[in-house]
This record gives sequence, C-alpha cells and structure tokens, in this order.
Amino acid sequence: MPRREQTGLLKRFLPRTLFGRSLLIIVTPVILAQAVATWIFYDRHWDTMTNRLAFAVAGDIAMVIGMLEHDPTPEGRNWTLAATARSTDLIVTLEPGSTLPDHPPKLRGMLENTLSKALHERVRRPFAINTRITREWYEIRVQMPDGVLSVMSPERRLFSPTSYIFILWMVGSALVLFTVAIIFMRNQIRPIKRLAAAADALGKGRDVRNFKPEGATEVRQAAVAFLRMRERIHRQITQRTEMLAGVSHDLRTPLTRMKLALDMLGDGPEVEELLTDVSEMEMMIEGYLAFARGEGTEAVQPTDLTRILNEVVSGVRREGAEVALVAPDGLTLPLRPNATRRCLANLLSNARRHGDRIWVRAEREDGFIDILVDDDGPGIPQASRDDVFKPFFRLDSSRNQATGGAGLGLTIARDVARSHGGDITLSDSPYGGLRVLIRLPV
Repeated sequence: MPRREQTGLLKRFLPRTLFGRSLLIIVTPVILAQAVATWIFYDRHWDTMTNRLAFAVAGDIAMVIGMLEHDPTPEGRNWTLAATARSTDLIVTLEPGSTLPDHPPKLRGMLENTLSKALHERVRRPFAINTRITREWYEIRVQMPDGVLSVMSPERRLFSPTSYIFILWMVGSALVLFTVAIIFMRNQIRPIKRLAAAADALGKGRDVRNFKPEGATEVRQAAVAFLRMRERIHRQITQRTEMLAGVSHDLRTPLTRMKLALDMLGDGPEVEELLTDVSEMEMMIEGYLAFARGEGTEAVQPTDLTRILNEVVSGVRREGAEVALVAPDGLTLPLRPNATRRCLANLLSNARRHGDRIWVRAEREDGFIDILVDDDGPGIPQASRDDVFKPFFRLDSSRNQATGGAGLGLTIARDVARSHGGDITLSDSPYGGLRVLIRLPV
C-alpha cells in the first residue's frame, strides 16, 4: 500500500478534535505501559507463583503416598491421613477398590495444566483433576494399587490472590488517571474553544463580549493577539468610514454652489451637460455615503429577517415591480438591521431595473439562511460576475449609466453580507435572468 494511502487510512481512525487527540497522546502511553507490565506480571509472577504452589501441593501428595506405602497397616494409614490433614490443609481419603475412569475430565485453564505438569513430575501415577466438585476446592484423585487416593486441596494453596489485586490496582489506577486526564484536558481545551468561538463571532460581524485571555501561556498569547487584531480591525473600519463620510460630505458644498451657479446661467446645451455631470457626481457621493454607512459601526442584534424581507419587497412593489416572496416565519438571527435592509434593497432595486418580474425566496439549510433573488432580465455574463462587485464597475450592455447607478450597489451588498460572515454569489436563474444567492450564517 502506498505511503499516502496508509497516512489517509490512519487519519480516518484518528480523533478529529484537539481534545480527542490530546487525550490519545496521554492515554496511549499509559495503556502500553500497563500492557507491558501485565505481560511481564503474567509471564514472571503468575508463572513462577503458580508453578511453586502447584509443585508444593504435588510434593505433599507424593509425600503422603510415600508414607502410605511405607506403613500400609490400618494404624499407620490413619495416622498418615490425620497428620496430613493437620499440617498441610489437604483432606486426604482412601477409597479401597476404586479405579479412575478411562477418560478423565479434560484440563481447563493454565492452573490445571500447571498442576498436571507438577503431578506428572512428582507423583508419577495416573491421576484426575476435578474442579467442579465444590467451590474453592480442587479434587485430585490418584490411582493407588488398592484403590483411589482422593485429595481435596483448597484453592488458596494453588492460587495466589495477588493476581486479582494486581489487576484491580491496574484497572483502578488507569481509571483514576484517565479521569484526571479528561478533567485536565477539558480545562485546557476550554480556552481554545472560547477563542475559536470569539474568532467566529468576529468573522460574522458580531460583538465579542466578556472574552479575556485565559489558559496556558500559548493560548493566552493567541487570545491577546486576537484582541489586538480585533482592535486594529475596528480602528481601521472606523477610520475608513469616517474618511469616506467626511470626504463625501465635504464634496456636497462645492456641488451645491455649482448647481446654484448653473441655475443662474440660464438654459443652454452646455449648461444642461454640466447639470447632468453635477447630478451624476451627486449620485456618486450618495453612493459613497451609502458605502460608508454600510461600513459603519451599527450594533448586531437579533433581527427578524422575514420582516425585513417583507418591508423591502413592499417598497419595491410600490415602485411598480412585480415581486413574488416566499419566506417562512421565524427567520431570526443576529444581524445589523439597517445594513441588511440596504443590502436587500440594492439587490431588489438592481433586479427591478433590469427585469420585469422578481422572485425572492428565503430558506434555512445546514446552519445557514439562504436568500435567493431571481429575475427575468438579461443577466450578467459569467466572465464579468466577479468584476461587478468591484466599486464603480458597470457593464456597458445591461448595466450602463443610463439604466444603472454609480456602480456601488453590488459592492455594498456583498460588503454587508461578508461583514455578517456570509457572502453573495451570482449564477444563472431558472427564469432566464440572474440569480443572486445571499448566504448568512445563523
């Protein structure tokens, strides 16, 4: 498999969040360390302890068999069985005339296999191991010349509880470590999430309140840099707005004097041309002021978008346009109401100027609200759809000076949409004209 495909396959199974990846970095070494420790424990401790205990029991059984063979009299046999029960915790009985079955029960588990190995080495007689006779006891039956020797061994003589204690300590410590790691990582990730939420709110043009640097040093540095960036952006927008508004306002005074002077000159072709130029300059200044207001510092507030759409559509209908509106109730989201109203008014006015009918539809989809404005006009060539958003750009054929404005309508509209974290795109309308899509994040 190529290396790139292996990397892609690995990324598919890795957590996508910073919290998940950080927790994986902490948890993976702990799990590996415990796995190694467990392996070493079972390979060394369990094997050693089980062998010693099993060989000790097998040695006691071999000793009992040897004492029984040394003194086979009834008195000697009874003394041997009593001494064994008293000193070894083994309950030994002799069943005269009994024999072991031809097919003893199969051995199960590591403990029975270890005990079987010990009996083979120490006792060296046919035997059978029964673990189902009673709880916490093992029965070992050994074939003797005159019967079967039954040995009941308690489980504590064959099994060390330190195994369970070790496992409990391993699991318990792992749970404690995982809990501490989760709490610690959540506390470390929380400032990063707040910084991301603040950056997202700033990108949507919303006010970022009660945000302060917190967390680790690096996160604090990023938060401080974000706050400085926000101040610089606000300062730049304010300066740009004030400059545009000031320049546009100052130009009104000489234009007013020029109009008065032209009115005093009387009628004539030259005067009419100058009046036309002055009117066009006034229209451009109004566009400047509208652009400056769109860049202003209007506060973001929860706004009923459906109500604004109805107001704008009603205004366009009063101007003689035929508009069809489809918008559900309850489209409320944080917006700058006046800027949004200006954006929609520019788009509908543009559609009214170049089409006979307008279709407006608003819908909620995947965390966004889409507003579609369709017309049946001549549309805009695809090659010019990016240029029409440039300030003062006008198309000669369908958006010329005779039918268009100052060339700031779409510029202001996109500027307002992007200041809310959205955007405006152009495409072909199914009604034959232009489709304008306004996408605003909820």
